[in-house]
Amino acid sequence: MPRSQERALHADTVTLAAGEGGEFHAPGIGEFLGLPELFFADTPFAIDRIVMVRLIAIAIMLVLFYIGLRKAKRVPGHGQSLAELAIDFVKTQIVDQVLGDKHGKRFLPLLTAMFFGIFAMNITGIIPGANIAGTSLIGMPLLLGLVAYVVFIYAGIKEHGAPGFFRAQLFPSGVPWPVYIILTPVEFINIFVVRPLSLALRLLLNMMVGHLLLVLCFAATHFFFFSAGGLYSLFGIGTLAFGFIFTLVELAVAVLQAYVFTLLTAVYIQQSVSHEH
Repeated sequence: MPRSQERALHADTVTLAAGEGGEFHAPGIGEFLGLPELFFADTPFAIDRIVMVRLIAIAIMLVLFYIGLRKAKRVPGHGQSLAELAIDFVKTQIVDQVLGDKHGKRFLPLLTAMFFGIFAMNITGIIPGANIAGTSLIGMPLLLGLVAYVVFIYAGIKEHGAPGFFRAQLFPSGVPWPVYIILTPVEFINIFVVRPLSLALRLLLNMMVGHLLLVLCFAATHFFFFSAGGLYSLFGIGTLAFGFIFTLVELAVAVLQAYVFTLLTAVYIQQSVSHEH
């Protein structure tokens, strides 16, 4: 099927789920596929709805921080106070707790950008008009996982040198040498394969499932109120209530996933630079 026809078949999320002719169709993976290309269609630089949401979310985040910090003063105003509180949250709750002062100063800018970048793209899942998280397609979580992967390897090599880093990671001290036959391949897979993939998949699946739950609740509400008729309309009250509850849950998940991703990245950096093995 030509891509233009695929885009024409992709209608509004709630309308698709509510269906036609009074039939309800539960949302599925198709919610994330075949999205209309808004700019540069049919080119490698095509921008669809999710890419646009990512760009707008990051732009708004950068603008807010710029407004808050562009004229920093010794006695901060409201905007500067909020920006400093936000940065201080990452510093005190993640960086200082995991990396300490020595390494924390080096990686604070990166980890702060990572936390608020992920949060900005996550929160779009509950913002009217966006209604989808920028991290609910695999590309962005994989890119973030790759960033974490490169950073903890770089940190370890810079601290110990390449031979020392890989020896410490793959050949932990205090282990009888025959055990290395099994332990070293396991450590290699765990550190250099599972770590970045687990970061990416955890973020992706949480945001994807959250989106599907919200679509299910609000699409069911649309169906019960406008298609089912009769006493079935009363079920719409329940699905609407669950929709608002899941919206609050998604808000918490948006913050939590940004926190977990950033925290684990900090932990991996700490393990790479640590001299205790």
